[in-house]
Parts: sequence; structure tokens; C-alpha cells
Amino acid sequence: MSRALIISLTVVASACSSAPEQTAQAPASTATIFEGARLIVGDGQTIDNGAFVVDGGRLTQVGRAGEVQAPAGARRVDLAGKTVMPAIIDTHTHLSRERDALVNDLRRRAYWGVGAAMSLGQDNGDVPFQVRGETIPEAARYRTAGRGITAPEPGRTEIPYWVTTEAEARKAVQEQAALKVDIIKIWVDDRDGKFKKLTPPLYGAVIDEAHKQNMRVTAHLFTLADGKGLLKAGLDAFAHGVRDRDIDDEFVKMIKARPDIILVPNLPDPGTVTDVSFIGDFVSAEELSKLQAGLSKERPEAQKAFGIQARNLARLNKEGVKIGLGSDGNTPWGPHLEMADMVAAGMTPSDVIVAATRNSAELMRLTDMGTLETGKSADFVVLDANPLEDITNTRRINAVYLRGDEVNRGALKAKTTTSE
Repeated sequence: MSRALIISLTVVASACSSAPEQTAQAPASTATIFEGARLIVGDGQTIDNGAFVVDGGRLTQVGRAGEVQAPAGARRVDLAGKTVMPAIIDTHTHLSRERDALVNDLRRRAYWGVGAAMSLGQDNGDVPFQVRGETIPEAARYRTAGRGITAPEPGRTEIPYWVTTEAEARKAVQEQAALKVDIIKIWVDDRDGKFKKLTPPLYGAVIDEAHKQNMRVTAHLFTLADGKGLLKAGLDAFAHGVRDRDIDDEFVKMIKARPDIILVPNLPDPGTVTDVSFIGDFVSAEELSKLQAGLSKERPEAQKAFGIQARNLARLNKEGVKIGLGSDGNTPWGPHLEMADMVAAGMTPSDVIVAATRNSAELMRLTDMGTLETGKSADFVVLDANPLEDITNTRRINAVYLRGDEVNRGALKAKTTTSE
């Protein structure tokens, strides 16, 4: 054997004997455990000193601190003194139709703890449906009713279908069903006598055709008589409560016979002095001053209108009718005002939170949202104070998480602008 070969073999042997033993490294944990907060589950239950684990954008454990086991290597977040509730779900909005503006609308809602929003009846074109199918970072989920259906209303928006025959009504439903809208929206309102409204045969045709297409219908309405007619026709949800008078025993009996129906009250201006200083960090001083000026005095006529709807809501809630939340319009902090109005109407803060989370998720068919439960999407709001004691504490937001990721509220505040 040559000296060169001997040296070569010796070097190889030496290298092999001196190589360190390779061991498999356990992958770093992707889980985070949040501990110590009061957990408002969203179904009426509360867990004091709770804990929950988030992994892969989902809640993988939810329970009491000490009972929830942190996965090995999990990051820990101390939430002692905080309250956690599910992200708010707004079932009645009217958002922008251009892509950039719509995405901005959804991000502004994320800032205010809204995890999902549904636009009712004013959407045309492809953009709303494209955005609905996307998962946009730091933005609320989006659902749409596409183009709604009403009787002709010259001078108002022409986006909804204007129908005058049952055939037109059914065709409108069929076209929206082909687009797979999330719900069919109808308007049954003469706008203070300015227009003819959808008649029972017309809205009956809409509801019948929608059900044939395995779709649901929600209605904008005003009068008690129309509320009864819509219930008889098989309506699935109310996008407003009855507004012309106090409801009667017959209406209560009719709606209670439909346990799956959901009422979204969309309460009006309460007509009282209202403090909106909580939006001061989100809007300019000039805009805040303008908004506050319009709410700085008592408005008796508004109080009368609010009183009717507040009494109706209180009665239906007491009777066990399922209540959801909708803010109408395009104001991202609107749900917080609506929740306060719902409490002023007689609901408890706990009832209102259930309406704004679990019940609204049910209306929008978001099966993985609405409650803090194992397996659901990690969409939640961390609050600095307890909204069960004062519903306005939903505005004291410490952090918002959507799909397990914290929303950069500071960056959103800097980038977004307000619109009404």
C-alpha cells in the first residue's frame, strides 16, 4: 500500500471518528397561549381567569387557566386584567364597490374589532365577489347580498333590481343565485309615501323563488303590517325592526313560531346627547368636532322614533327571538354605537354581545366564527375593561387578532381614512 493511500485513509478515518453525532432538531412551536383574561365566549358564558391556545390561525384549546396545557415551546402572552371576546360581526353594511376602497373599508373594520361584514343589496360588478373570495391580511371577512330587489324608486340608487311583475322578481332572484350571493335583500318601503312599495305578491315571489334556489331572504321594512305579511310569506331575517308602531301580540306570536328567524334591529339615532370622543384617535380633530356637534343636543323627534323601535326590540328579546347586529351604512365604529343603543333599549350587555357574535355569525353562515371555542378561527378582541359591566367598554380595544395574527392597529390608523 502506498504511503499516499495510507495517509488518505488515515485522514478519512480520523475525520469520520471526530464528526459530531447529528441529532434531529424539534421544530419550533407555532403555538401561542394567552393566559389570565376574562373570556366572554359569545354564547352567554364567561370564563374568569381563562386561557386559550392559538395555533395555525385556530383556537386549539379554550378553558380555565391551569387546565389548558401549553404546547412545548409555545409563546406565552399574559392577559391578566384584560377581557377577551369574539370579533364583532356586522350583518348589515353598505360598503364601497371599488377594490382599493373596499379593502380599506374592511381594514378599517378590523381596527375596530370587526371580523366580518356583510353588504346588503348595493353591490354590482365583479369586485365584491372577488374580494369575498380572498383572505386579506388585517381585514375583516366580506360577504355580499349583491344587487337587492325593490319596486321602482326613481331618483334613488339604480343598483337594485326594480321589479313590477312576479316574473321579473323571480328572474332577479335567479340571476343573483347564479352569482351565489350570501343572502337575497329586498326593500318593502314606500319611503314616506314617495314610491309604491313591493306588494305581497311580488315579495312573495322573491321569497318563494329564493327558497327554491336554496337561498334566504332578508328584508328592509318599516310597517307592522308589512312585517306580518313578510312573516306569512316565509321571510328568513329582518334587516330592520318594525318602525311605525309598537308591535302587537299577533306579530309576537307569528315571529316566535319561526325560531330560526333572526332580527337585526338597526336602531335609529337615539336622539340624546352622544359622546363620540372614543374615535378621536382615528379621525381628525376637525371631523370629530363636526360629528360631535350634530350629537350635542337632545332631539325629541328622534327620541320618539327610537322609543318605538327600542320597545319592540326589548319585547322581542324578552320573548326569546334571536337578535343579530347590523350598523347600516359605512361607519367602521358603528357597531359600538349600535351595541350601546341595544343596551339602552333594554337588552343586557351579555345579550348584546351574543347578538353581535354568535347570532350574527349564524345569520352570515360563518360556522368557524362567533364564539371562542376549540376549532374555530382565532378572531378575537382584547379589551382593557369588561363590557359586561359597561357595554361601551367594547371601545377600549387593546388588541385585535384575525385568523390568529395580531392586527397592526397603529399602522391601520395611519393609513386609513374615514368616510360616511
